[in-house]
Amino acid sequence: MRAGRFVADLDSSAALLRALAAFLHGRESPALGTHRHTHPLFEALMPAVNRLSVPLRESAWVRGALSEALTPKALARFDAEALARWVVGRYPRRRYPAAVVGATNGALVHLCAALGIPWLPQTHLLSVRHDGRVPVDEPMKTLGFAREPARRLLESHPDLQLHHTHDANHDRLLLQGLTQFRVKRRGLSPAYIRFLEEALEPGATLFVSECELRWPTLQQGERHVFQQGSLGGASPDEYYLGGPRVEAYLRKQGSSLTRWPSPPPDSDSPEAEWGFEPALRDDLLRLARKRRWRLRRIVYPEPEALSPLVADLYRHWYRERKMPSGKLLAECSILLEPWWTLRTGAVPFWMVLNTRASARALERYLDRSGPWDAMYLTLCSRGVESIGLATMEHWRELLSRGRTQGQLLGVDAREYPRDFASFVRYHPAMRRALSAHHSTRERLRPERLDAFLGQHGERYAVRWLEADVRPRHASAGVTSSWFQ
Repeated sequence: MRAGRFVADLDSSAALLRALAAFLHGRESPALGTHRHTHPLFEALMPAVNRLSVPLRESAWVRGALSEALTPKALARFDAEALARWVVGRYPRRRYPAAVVGATNGALVHLCAALGIPWLPQTHLLSVRHDGRVPVDEPMKTLGFAREPARRLLESHPDLQLHHTHDANHDRLLLQGLTQFRVKRRGLSPAYIRFLEEALEPGATLFVSECELRWPTLQQGERHVFQQGSLGGASPDEYYLGGPRVEAYLRKQGSSLTRWPSPPPDSDSPEAEWGFEPALRDDLLRLARKRRWRLRRIVYPEPEALSPLVADLYRHWYRERKMPSGKLLAECSILLEPWWTLRTGAVPFWMVLNTRASARALERYLDRSGPWDAMYLTLCSRGVESIGLATMEHWRELLSRGRTQGQLLGVDAREYPRDFASFVRYHPAMRRALSAHHSTRERLRPERLDAFLGQHGERYAVRWLEADVRPRHASAGVTSSWFQ
């Protein structure tokens, strides 16, 4: 099995990686970057899915997810180092002034695109098939199925940390046939080290993406936790303890349960999809000291905290380049396109999901960022009217704040949130709606980023921390004066 096939196409890390890598190669990333040469066929065929009845459409969605999920036997062949080689192999082989390693984040991808630098993800999703043997609304039963595959995975990969997740709210359809393992690297793989040493210029900056979001978990063993739920519409308490919204949701789904049965959490861990595992920082610090690179930590409390900063940075940068800066492109989850963002001079605002929480984040940004000439929006459909889902009326209301235009990109409003064709339609819709006039070769110089942060950085809930990378005596643990 090719290393890239271990990760799901809809994995946020993989999708964002493909989009950034395509940009650095100087090309766009249609159909989530998964079908570079056949995407016109996918763009032609996928809308037919929306013409199916809802049960058939949901069944097609589940079958598609199962087709790329791993059987427990295939999972036993997983090779994290081969996957790391696949990751670095996505990027052009050239010298870079900086790189980012760490937590997954869509706004971060746009920052990397502006700077023209790669990002190496800490987290990957491995979907594991159970073929219906685990009831969706009984999360504890998935632990019995997953125990042995998880043990084998961790036994063969001592540098990985496993976050087994079960979100019966957002991922209800997918959980009918699979369970989700998210693995986080606790140390730098040889492939990551080799890539950074070969690709970074002398005196380069190594950024660390550190999302501090944590989630209540159940400890399953050393380097193994179980996370019920995920960031989005329902709170951790609702996932573990239930509540009126959970009871109403389960009733609507035809379940006889009033809550998802689960013991109370006994631990607190980095959130599986977006959180940063701090153990990785030690290897990054050692490597930066060895190579005499600058190490800067980008620390933020939750994923969308980066979005206002990156949007304002783009707007500021466009104005410095004497470009129009009145188009806002709000991108949802993995439906983002850095190449077209810069090609069209759009200002990107990234959202985690299609929930009311993400809609409120966009609304807060609109309230403080001033008027926009035009607004565009991609929406990621998960196939479920989940707890906390933002309504189409809410999204249209936000789009109405564009002075001359407010447009959904590739979204069939009648079928949302079961608009599965949006995963390919967003890209051609973007090409049609946004005129492309600007060069994608222009790069934001690191000193311009520093100047922006020096002038405006205190406005944002993001800390830029400089790590001490001066060499230290291993025996005494004190700073060496030799390199000062």
